[in-house]
Amino acid sequence: MGIKKLFSAKDMTVGAPWQRIAEFAVPMILGNVAQQLYNTVDSIVVGKYVGDNALAAVGSASPILNLLLALFVGVSTGAGILISQRFGAGDRKGLSKAIGNCITLAAIASLLCLIIGTLVARPLLELLDTPASIIDWCTDYLRIFFIGGAGFIFYNILSGVLRGMGDSASALVFLIVSTILNIGLDIWFVAGFGMGVPGVSLATVIAQGISAVLCYLKLMRMRNVFDLDRSQFKLEKESALKILKLGLPSGITQAIMSLAMLVVQSLTNSLGEMVIAANVIIMRVDGFAMLPNMTFGQTMSVYTGQNVGAGKVDRVQKGTKQGLIMAVGLSAIVTTVLLFLNKFLFGFFTDTPELIHLAGRMMRIMAVGYVGVAVSQVLGGVMRGAGDTMTPMWISMITTIVLRIPVAYGMAYFTASAAWPNGHPFSLSTSLLISWTVGAVISFVAYRRGKWRKKAHLSMGKSA
Repeated sequence: MGIKKLFSAKDMTVGAPWQRIAEFAVPMILGNVAQQLYNTVDSIVVGKYVGDNALAAVGSASPILNLLLALFVGVSTGAGILISQRFGAGDRKGLSKAIGNCITLAAIASLLCLIIGTLVARPLLELLDTPASIIDWCTDYLRIFFIGGAGFIFYNILSGVLRGMGDSASALVFLIVSTILNIGLDIWFVAGFGMGVPGVSLATVIAQGISAVLCYLKLMRMRNVFDLDRSQFKLEKESALKILKLGLPSGITQAIMSLAMLVVQSLTNSLGEMVIAANVIIMRVDGFAMLPNMTFGQTMSVYTGQNVGAGKVDRVQKGTKQGLIMAVGLSAIVTTVLLFLNKFLFGFFTDTPELIHLAGRMMRIMAVGYVGVAVSQVLGGVMRGAGDTMTPMWISMITTIVLRIPVAYGMAYFTASAAWPNGHPFSLSTSLLISWTVGAVISFVAYRRGKWRKKAHLSMGKSA
């Protein structure tokens, strides 16, 4: 594949399914590694240069950040699905209008992020009983991020547009550039200027803003695929509602997961700063373990969207089987490697032996569940790409609200002891393992029932 072709729109409706999926997924995996490095480097820098309390502060702020940004990220998901369907159908006019509306919705989302995020950051931290020793750091971290949230939102939506047209390589390059910049700024602001926790937030905001600008410039160079003038930016009821209809269930899914994290974060906070810090370390390494799963979920959404737009549902089913095999296999390999290297990796975040030991034991409990997440993500991506965004949302609600939260608090209650008066830390990791495993089973049943096929045929009818 030539360089020019690598960084251009790609038709995933022809050729061997596994090959088209792999070509798209490889840049996505590398891009997701870079994305994960954002938060990981933040944690490493504050943990090494400021201390374990600062590490706990970044971790306590993350669930709130994820909750408030979740609905906006949902717009990105809806954009990617609609773009892939319009691109697969060869609908230039519909594709152009969808892209213009995506950019306008990103601007609106950025304004809402600025207003809502800065107002509710501190009250939410207080509601979660965030320890007094870290609450000021948490508040500063969140407010800086929300004030500069436009970069995050525009990058996610514009990269979703690029990926919807099959170009996952460009978003990868832009993300690598901003990740390198983020690492340099992290060290400069924290180690050089002594800015502490706010420094890593400011570094991230600047780096993400640059990645968003690069995505926009790339999009402007793809006029051979679509048209874009002032008229396209005007919100059109059909396109805007379609993006929101496809995206909001995914956004709500992310919000539900983030809300569950918030509720569980309250339990985590009650277990003490050692457990908070251990949980932060686990979640950072967990992010890398999740990379194959999230990548193949996003890849299958685009693959399915393009093939549904082209009226090739049989090709979707063939690609699903091949994508599932690749996702599960890669997830098992990555998880095994991380288990062998967990002590070495945790050492990047802290020099406290007790903290490394606790995080390692919790990580081992969660390990088997990652394969289950691979199944859920692939099948969920297929359902979303076909237009069935509600089923994955309901599955998420069941596994998080109905299952994970009660299991976490129930186990904490029954494992309370003199050493752990509010419950054993293993309650947190075990509840994740159970919810992930059950989620995989439910996702498989939902896929076999085939509601997504009906949605696919409806989408093909509208595209015709």
